[in-house]
Amino acid sequence: MTSFKRKFNRAKDKFAGEVKEAAGKITGNEQLELKGKIQSAKVDFKDNMDINEKIHETKENIARKLNDKIDEKKDKKRK
Repeated sequence: MTSFKRKFNRAKDKFAGEVKEAAGKITGNEQLELKGKIQSAKVDFKDNMDINEKIHETKENIARKLNDKIDEKKDKKRK
């Protein structure tokens, strides 16, 4: 699954969980409220445990910094 699809699905699940939680509170339905809280918490947990995404972000940050340093050295040589 692509990163965009994963983020979209998680946002959708988070929203659905929050809606269930709110509906449960409004109607006094404890089970629905709990289901909503669990659904939202699962999304938060997945976001925190997404190692592949964190590795990708770290690699991108390193590549950006290296590119900046290389460009900086090139600019100094031109002057």
